[in-house]
Amino acid sequence: MSEFSGTRVLIVEDEGFVALLIEDMLQELGCEIVASVAGLKEACGIAATAQIDLAVLDVNLGGERSFPVAHILQERRVPFMFSTGYGASGLPVEFSECPVLGKPFSAKALEEKLAVALGLPPRR
Repeated sequence: MSEFSGTRVLIVEDEGFVALLIEDMLQELGCEIVASVAGLKEACGIAATAQIDLAVLDVNLGGERSFPVAHILQERRVPFMFSTGYGASGLPVEFSECPVLGKPFSAKALEEKLAVALGLPPRR
């Protein structure tokens, strides 16, 4: 049993293959996928209402930024991380402390950022 077992996750990713990859990696760690969505409007609705423990947010959703979703999650005090191919430099200063998963990434990198986002102690 993993330290992430039962963690309920929202995935916001507009590339279908990448979303499936993230789902598989998270499920391998014992996480439950609450929803995997590609659009900003749907993501905002789920972020505002669903029982989730964590969200993985692609920064760029077909030309729209996922920052409105991040604001909703902040208000609800739900931890989240960004995934992006552009690096942390593309984030607004208000999100500069958020974990950023650089694309492409490994299962190990996802696991490490997941721990950071959830405030778990680093593994030794």
